[in-house]
Amino acid sequence: MALKMKTKPSRPAPAAGLRRQAETRWREQQAGRAAPRSDADTQRLLHELEVHQIELEMQNAELERARVDVEAALEKYTELYDFAPVGYFSIDRQGLIQEVNLTGASLLGLARSQLLQRRLQGFVAAASSPLIDAFLQTVFTKSGKHACEAMLLTAAGTAFWADLQASSVAAPRGERPWCRLAIADIAALKRGVEAQRRVESLAAANQEANREIARRRAVEASLKASEQTQRELVAEAHEMQAQLRRLTHQIILAQEEERKLISRQLHDEIAQVLAGICVQLATLKETAATDPRGLRPRIEKTRRLVEQSIEVVHRFARNLRPAMLDDLGLIPTLRAYLKELAGRKGLRIHFSAFTGVEALDSAKRTVVYRVAQEALTNVVRHANARHATVRILKIPGAIRLEVHDDGKSFPAARLLAARQGGRLGLVGMRERVEMVGGRFIIASAPGEGTTVTAEVPFG
Repeated sequence: MALKMKTKPSRPAPAAGLRRQAETRWREQQAGRAAPRSDADTQRLLHELEVHQIELEMQNAELERARVDVEAALEKYTELYDFAPVGYFSIDRQGLIQEVNLTGASLLGLARSQLLQRRLQGFVAAASSPLIDAFLQTVFTKSGKHACEAMLLTAAGTAFWADLQASSVAAPRGERPWCRLAIADIAALKRGVEAQRRVESLAAANQEANREIARRRAVEASLKASEQTQRELVAEAHEMQAQLRRLTHQIILAQEEERKLISRQLHDEIAQVLAGICVQLATLKETAATDPRGLRPRIEKTRRLVEQSIEVVHRFARNLRPAMLDDLGLIPTLRAYLKELAGRKGLRIHFSAFTGVEALDSAKRTVVYRVAQEALTNVVRHANARHATVRILKIPGAIRLEVHDDGKSFPAARLLAARQGGRLGLVGMRERVEMVGGRFIIASAPGEGTTVTAEVPFG
């Protein structure tokens, strides 16, 4: 499209002066036409005409130079317009192409003359057609510069990605509205972006491969180390089996000791009491026939022996499994046990409890009772203590049993960690507590006594 440049050259200042002088002289000539001219006047007039002719010639030369400059500038700007790196279009509201540069014609694959008065939408791919319609609507309804990307088609049907930028132009009254549209082929840019995306994807895949290589090397190193670990685990398993056998032996020995104790107590207490009852009953049989008056005191003595045997049986039952733990609950059972133990051993015991502990299930109540029983048994047997404290507290998510005494200390941590030779009672308490998901702690220090703590999950 040739640029339309309308120029109105101004009349040079000398020519305007000549014009005024010529008009003045003409009026003078008209006023004095009847008077004869002298030769001097004729010569002067001739001189002025010659000067004026020279001035006109100079003015014509100046105008010719200006015309050449204008044509050169027009040619320069025409070349800039036609050979710009983007296609320039003039589009009216219906999408008809009014003007186009050579680059735009080359983009669409037709001569410039063949594009004029053709709709731009005819060169738009079907997928981008709604986008272009909305884009042109926006350009003609809103001021400013607008841009979009769409898929265009050449006259041969080849598709390419294009960047479109347009702005509407204020048309004079009576003329159809139109806009300036610049179209750039961005297919290469799209390919570059896609190539960059592939490069980034390959880089990410490479990093992932490097991580996988590192992971496999780590796995390989781990597998190499696993042989040593496996040997250590096998050795540890053998040691644990040996420890289990030793623990089993200790349990068997403890059971035998318990049976001996029960047998001895049955023989020394219940058997003797029952033998005494038998003697008293035999005496009653003889006395009933010979001395009826002495029958009452003998019956009373026999009754006391029966009560004594019942008490012994109850004590045995409490040691084995107190029935009141299931019937009355943990706190009454512990209170009765502590009272009986304090009476038998002369130990002062202070007891306090969180009453909500009764909400524990049977298995956990039994664990708390057995731990308290075993801890106090150890106090009686080994601590040589005078006072003991038993407390049941509520802590977040659990209940805590604390059994403290003021007796002598012992190396609790070493005995619990010992692989052999440890106290079976300590191991049994820990196993009971851990069996219900709890935590078992023993703290013992010279001058401070020993504290056994068992935390059992609650709620």
